[in-house]
Amino acid sequence: MANPRSHILLSHLFLFINSGVSTAVTYNVANLGAKPDGQTDSTKAFLSAWVEACASANPSVIYVPAGRFLLRNAVFSGPCKNIAITFRIAGTLVSPSDYRVIGNAGNWLLFEHVNGITISGGILDGQGTGLWDCKASGNSCPSGATTLGFSNSNNIVVSGLTSLNSQMFHIVINGCNNVKMQGVRVSASGHSPNTDGIHVQQSSGVTILDSKIATGDDCVSIGPGTTNLWIENIACGPGHGISIGSLGKDQQEDGVQNVTVKTVTFTGTQNGVRIKSWGRPSTGFAKNILFQHAVMVDVQNPIVIDQNYCPGEKGCPGQVSGVQISDVTYQDIHGTSATEVAVKFDCSSKYPCNKITLDDVKLNYKNQAAEASCSHAGGTAEGTVQPTSCL
Repeated sequence: MANPRSHILLSHLFLFINSGVSTAVTYNVANLGAKPDGQTDSTKAFLSAWVEACASANPSVIYVPAGRFLLRNAVFSGPCKNIAITFRIAGTLVSPSDYRVIGNAGNWLLFEHVNGITISGGILDGQGTGLWDCKASGNSCPSGATTLGFSNSNNIVVSGLTSLNSQMFHIVINGCNNVKMQGVRVSASGHSPNTDGIHVQQSSGVTILDSKIATGDDCVSIGPGTTNLWIENIACGPGHGISIGSLGKDQQEDGVQNVTVKTVTFTGTQNGVRIKSWGRPSTGFAKNILFQHAVMVDVQNPIVIDQNYCPGEKGCPGQVSGVQISDVTYQDIHGTSATEVAVKFDCSSKYPCNKITLDDVKLNYKNQAAEASCSHAGGTAEGTVQPTSCL
């Protein structure tokens, strides 16, 4: 009979050989021509590093050392030969100071058709202030680029990343599965237009944890086709809150379901937890939504469902929303409202909101009980609910 110990030794040796085979290969962008001076265009070096990492059969690391690296818009495309590429960023990536260079590109940095990508650390400086000023002046301007986009990709991790002054959206997750974002910091002026912090759509299994978002639009926006989304331990403000929607922009539209938003502090935001839909026909829906353990600090609309969204009163006057909203729970939500109406459910007259639950909600306005307003909304109140439920 063979010595069992020899089996153990052989298995250990096999593990050692295997781990040696799969040791990550590192590509330093500086060795490929990138310059950390913030002025030399380093796009080509980053794309060269990507091509090599993507073609490697072994796990790969693209290393960005300290310094400022100027990049134009860049697309990092898969599929790749391995499923473990890490961007380890010690420095700052900076977009061109002239917003017109990437302003109509759609994305500044885009990952598409990739399976297994990690972005660790680093600062992305979108230098968007010039474009914001252009938009504020009423002049003709580019629409602006999303700082970091992920499209049709799976198994994504983003940790310890900072996004500054994006031209438009900071981070967009579109058509992706199994995404974890942790320790992300987003920073832009509270007056910056369309600078959503993290936008998720057509994606499943997305988790957003332990992040601090200060921007001029939604801290997190949740678009059609989002399922199994978990958001926890977020500081939001300034900004427009955490929003499901806008839904119902298109007549044929995927719904949103199984969304948990918990342990969030909203400070000085326009909204707290919001669901909004266009006031026109649509197959869209939002169901199985939980908003739990939220603190509101001087928030204009702490709890709001708005199904009559119609910016500029174009394309929807006189119509009602087809989006069906159901099974929405608000649990342990406390704090202060900056307006008298702290809870507002303005639902569709054709498809009223149903199975709405208020459980342990206490919101004050100027040291007094705030008010609640309901239109076409049905549900129940449990525990202490202040303002008094209008469901």
